[in-house]
Amino acid sequence: MTQRIQLPETLEGKTILIAGAAGFVPSTVSEFYLKLGAKVIGLDNFITGSKSNIELLRKYKKFEFHECNIYEGLPDFTDIDIDYVFSLASPASPIDFGLIPMEIMRVNSEGTRLLLELSLEKGARFLEASTSEVYGDPEVHPQTEDYVGHVSTIGPRSCYDEAKRFAEAMTMSFHKKYGLETRIIRIFNTYGPRMRPNDGRVIPNFINQAMRNEDITVYGDGSQTRSFCFVTDLVDAIHNVMFSDDPTPFNCGNSDEYTILDTAKFIVDALGSSSKIVFLPLPKDDPKRRRPDMTKLQSVSDYSPKITFEEGIRRTTEFFKSL
Repeated sequence: MTQRIQLPETLEGKTILIAGAAGFVPSTVSEFYLKLGAKVIGLDNFITGSKSNIELLRKYKKFEFHECNIYEGLPDFTDIDIDYVFSLASPASPIDFGLIPMEIMRVNSEGTRLLLELSLEKGARFLEASTSEVYGDPEVHPQTEDYVGHVSTIGPRSCYDEAKRFAEAMTMSFHKKYGLETRIIRIFNTYGPRMRPNDGRVIPNFINQAMRNEDITVYGDGSQTRSFCFVTDLVDAIHNVMFSDDPTPFNCGNSDEYTILDTAKFIVDALGSSSKIVFLPLPKDDPKRRRPDMTKLQSVSDYSPKITFEEGIRRTTEFFKSL
């Protein structure tokens, strides 16, 4: 039975390895742990990550960075103790699925294996960042962790969906066969500062179109739903899962649910934009409804999203305006 999560007050003296540290979510995770006093070792190949995120992290004395493709091999950590490993390296934007599918599949297969083997060698606790995409276009709503999904193995999103399902299976196999301490999170739609402007996801698309007073492009009739989680709330959820005692998956996100059309209207109003909403054909395999059931994490922790959608959009808009 999972016990109530006890979070550490400090991580002074601990070393954390974060794969994908130049990315939007991983760089925010890295900074969170640096502020808790940990030494953070970041890895990235900059295929989608930003060098500016690494420069922000370099202001912390305990940050160390290695540029590498983790699926081709890891740096030599022979003489370094590592306490926690975060597998956060995968590109996750729909525009990436068509551009770099092989890299996505390799980082989630070979890259995950190498990080798991390093964790086993070091006796480190390992966290795999999976995704709500493992549920595919779900037939169960909201999605609970025991739902096995409705996923196409050959669809346009399959390089990511199936790679993450494989990464989960490999993580659990290391736990069962070798006794490795592992954790799995399933991240739902996340937004906030440090997102790529051309990310291709809903929030950056709408904000950038609204800032330029361009047409807001809504796919389908906009009735499909998403549950948006601000990045600092996601980091809070990730932190809770890492320090739980449960190796099975946890949903991580915000259970507030919005239609895409309502999201577009909200952003237009929030930015005082003159943009008009236009409708385009719905992409193949685009999920119709997406909302996490957060009961599992909230039953063992104090986790609760703190940033309202209005505040989150304001902060994200300020970030894009600063670029």
